[in-house]
Amino acid sequence: MSSKTKLWTKDFIILSTINFFLTVVFYLLIVIMGVYAVNEFDASTSQAGLVTGIFIIGTLLGRLFIGRSIESIGRKKTLFIGIILFILATLLYLVNYGVGFLLLVRFLHGITLGMASTATGTIVAQIIPTTRKGEGIGYYSMSATLATAIGPFIGLYMSQHTSVEIIFSFCAALGIVSLLTAFFVKVPILEEAEKIVENKGFKISNFIEPKAVPIALITLIIALCYSGVLSFINFYAVEIDLVQTASFFFLVYSLAILVSRPFTGRLMDVKGANFVMYPGFILFTIGMLLLSFTHNSFTLLLSGVLIGLGFGNMQSCTQAIAVKLSPPHRMGLATSTFFIFLDAGLGFGPYLLGFIIPVTGYSTIYAILGFVVLASTILYFSLHGRKEKMSLNSLAQ
Repeated sequence: MSSKTKLWTKDFIILSTINFFLTVVFYLLIVIMGVYAVNEFDASTSQAGLVTGIFIIGTLLGRLFIGRSIESIGRKKTLFIGIILFILATLLYLVNYGVGFLLLVRFLHGITLGMASTATGTIVAQIIPTTRKGEGIGYYSMSATLATAIGPFIGLYMSQHTSVEIIFSFCAALGIVSLLTAFFVKVPILEEAEKIVENKGFKISNFIEPKAVPIALITLIIALCYSGVLSFINFYAVEIDLVQTASFFFLVYSLAILVSRPFTGRLMDVKGANFVMYPGFILFTIGMLLLSFTHNSFTLLLSGVLIGLGFGNMQSCTQAIAVKLSPPHRMGLATSTFFIFLDAGLGFGPYLLGFIIPVTGYSTIYAILGFVVLASTILYFSLHGRKEKMSLNSLAQ
């Protein structure tokens, strides 16, 4: 295989590893932050939700800012700035000045992740051979998928066996390892033909790809529903006395994605997105409903598998749809649009749900979210599903 078509280069592996470490920190902290805020600062449920979710709001803003500025700053320089600020923000968790300061730190930490992860994603898209773009981006995104399991698993395990100071120090250490490995990344200089002149002035289309918005709206809704699992599973596990089992929830969730994604990816290519999305809605719904009335380890872990098969595969499918619908020269912006809506759902979800949970309880909120997922099937059909079906029918004729 020629060097021009080689995918697993040193730079690709290093950037995927950096993305993995940074995303592990994000998911590690997101499952412990709510409980930490309640135990350490006597925060309310809505405050605990905000402490969890404000990080993702920061990430969203970081993406918006750096997406416009990365070319003028420089890709590798942006990567270094992002990781250094990420480490500094992580160390601020060790300073205890109350829940207000914790919210500020979470917000700043989110901005730094948005900067660093946008830089890694942009550089990876640049170094992947043109003939293997889809495959390469798919493998790169698996680094984040692995982190969605390993991060929460480490977070829940460490919260049961160590102090928060050790947890924060461990997160800072992962940031330092990322910084050291970043020195070995070689970023190719862009050819003049590849440089795109940015439009002057403020235009929404400079930040958002309009053609990706409909499917991104579906992503926003299902991400909001999943945020209820991500942010409050720890509280729910305490309530139903399954804390030990809950630490394995995200592990089985991720294994379900890793095992199924090669098949679902192929299914989408051959049969179209609807063959992945509609079963995904059903599996996600069943998983949420099962979670709502679980009282033993088996059903808790089974709900994790079903939610992984549902939400996990829908997430990658909607990202592929967003890119597919957009012009080639705006593929990066389409990806950014997808993640902005995903971040918004995961970020605002815990805060909004934090107001409802005191009224409904965890069990009922998971049942409600299950029905929201099911109802969003209709929205998907009207925004994309019927168009997908029509385009496949026209190709068949």
